[in-house]
Formats: sequence, C-alpha cells, structure tokens
Amino acid sequence: MKKSFLVLSIIAIAAMMFAACAPKAEAPAAEAPAAEAPAAEAPAKVVIGYGAPELSGAQGQIMQGLIDHAEAKGWEVTTTNADFDSEAQANQIDDFIAMGVNAIVTVPVDSQAICASVTKAHEAGIPFYTIDRGTIGCAVDMTIQSDNYMAGKQAAEALVAFLTEKYGEPKGVVLELQGDLGQNVAQLRGGGFNDFLKDYPNIEVISKPTEWAADKFSSATLDVLGSRDDVDGIYMHSDSVGTTVVLAALEQLGKKFQRGEAGHVFLCGVDGSPDALQAIRDGWSDQASSQPIPDFGIIADWIEKKLAGEDPTVGEVVQEGALWSPATIVETESGFVCNLATTSVTPENADSDALWGNN
Repeated sequence: MKKSFLVLSIIAIAAMMFAACAPKAEAPAAEAPAAEAPAAEAPAKVVIGYGAPELSGAQGQIMQGLIDHAEAKGWEVTTTNADFDSEAQANQIDDFIAMGVNAIVTVPVDSQAICASVTKAHEAGIPFYTIDRGTIGCAVDMTIQSDNYMAGKQAAEALVAFLTEKYGEPKGVVLELQGDLGQNVAQLRGGGFNDFLKDYPNIEVISKPTEWAADKFSSATLDVLGSRDDVDGIYMHSDSVGTTVVLAALEQLGKKFQRGEAGHVFLCGVDGSPDALQAIRDGWSDQASSQPIPDFGIIADWIEKKLAGEDPTVGEVVQEGALWSPATIVETESGFVCNLATTSVTPENADSDALWGNN
C-alpha cells in the first residue's frame, strides 16, 4: 500500500514538473506584433503635385510624360495649369503644400519668382523639382531639362554651314527670336547659339525677345524682315511656338521660299515639334534641336530615390538606345541638374520614329 502511494506521488510530482517546463501557451500571442509590423510600415500612396506653366506647344507632352512615369510606379499625380501667370502658379503650389503632397514638380513660369514657393515647400519638408526650366536664385532638389546650351550650339552649327555654303565663307545676318529671358532655358538656348557664333565675327545677330508668345514671334519677324532684305536666317528659341507663325510672316512679306530656292531664309530652332519636323520635310525649314520631351518624366526615378533617403549622384547617366543618352548630372547653385542630350534634326533624319515630334 505504501509502495503504491509512493509511486503515485512520484508520478504526480513528475507531471507537475513537466507542466512547469513545457512551453508557455502565451508564446504564440507574443509574436502577433511582429506579424502586424508590415501593415504599420507600409507607405501611403505617393502623390505628386505637378504645376504646368501652360499647356500649349510641348508643355502638354511634358506633363503627360511625368504622369506616365509616375503612374507606372503606382503613384498619383495632381495637376494644375498656371496659364503663364507666376502668381497663379505660386497659389497652386500653396495648395499642394496644404494637401501634403509627397513631392512638387513644376515647369516654372518665372525662374526667379518660383523661389518663394521652393522655400515654402522645403520648410514644409516637401522636396521640390523642376522640369524643362531651372531656377534662378534658389536651389531645388533636382532640375531635369534638355541640354539647352547644346541645343543652341547645334542650331548655330547648322546655320554656319548654310552661310558658308551660300557665301563661300561664314557671314550674313541672322534674327534670333528669344524666349523669356527671365527663365534660364532661354538664357541657355541663347548662350549656346551666341557663344558658338563668337568665332564668326562676320555673322550679325539681331536678337528680339518674345516671352514665348506666338504673336511676338510673328511681329518681330515682320518688323525685322520687313525693314531689311539681308536677313539670311532665323533662329527660334522655340519652334513649337514659332514655326507656323514665322512661316506665315515670311509668306506675308513675300519671302517664303523653299530650301534650295533663291531667297530661302534658313530656319532653325529648339524643340523638334511636329510643326517643325513637317516644315523640314516640306522644305520650308532646315534644322531643329529636338528635345527628349516624353523622357523628362524619368525625374520620377530620382523622386523615388529621394523619398527613400538617397540624393542624386553627379556624373554621366547612360541608357542604351535612349536619344537623351548620355545625360549628365551636375551640382550647381540651383541644385542638382540633369541635362538630357538633344538631337540635331535635318532633312536626313526628320522622319525618324524616335523623335517625339513624329509620335
């Protein structure tokens, strides 16, 4: 009897010890917070505020390029149109800041006036980017643009070749239809053009500002070529704005002649718009420095890196097969700038499907 009691006691004690050593039933519950962590850390949908300066010419294509690249990442883009009004653009950016967008992207109406908005955005912790045009007097997180200096130089090279063939030496008179000189893009397009021509003192350049307005392209052409018969060529800071109205002005003056005809006025410009490429094919125009308009949207890649805590890397950017490649990233007093290469379009390559103006 005593032996039975002893055995039972030992069994009971062993059971108690086993229970004490067994894994606690609460252990699986302790792992629950780890399972919830991904949901808590998942980022909200990225929203980009995009401020267009206006939507004529190439600006609609620029906006669509950003939308396409952003939506490919699953992002949302809220757009506005300042319609050439820098104050309206500032108010629209204020709205983006109030909305708490993840990043702001604009094509500045005014490269200097935009700086007040850049300061506000940065104070709110919102990164600020510009496309097509940089800032003057402040630094943004990045500007992506065509190499506008290269574009102006390409136009000047084509013009010098024409004048040399026409006169046997580089001499003549050229009308430069400038953009808005309050924007760095016009300064660069003019700089590349005029710096190249400094080596050709017998080429006279008559410069007229237009603020990118079609009526001013027209009136400047009518005024200068209406009073002078010695103008050999016209360089347009924007062939998107200028091609149609400049050709109409030449026709009005009785000076519209096709390439190869006596009296032909050499036309060149920057953008590579559909109108410009068609005019080249038709023999009315001669050269266009084509921008990689749809590819400006690749700025979304650098926005994505910024949101992940990365800054741009200075140097060359190469993408095989891209017309804009190689691009260069430089750091300036206006922030990081990514310059995409432009393509000089002539009658020989005006039909290329790779050009945005043919798509």
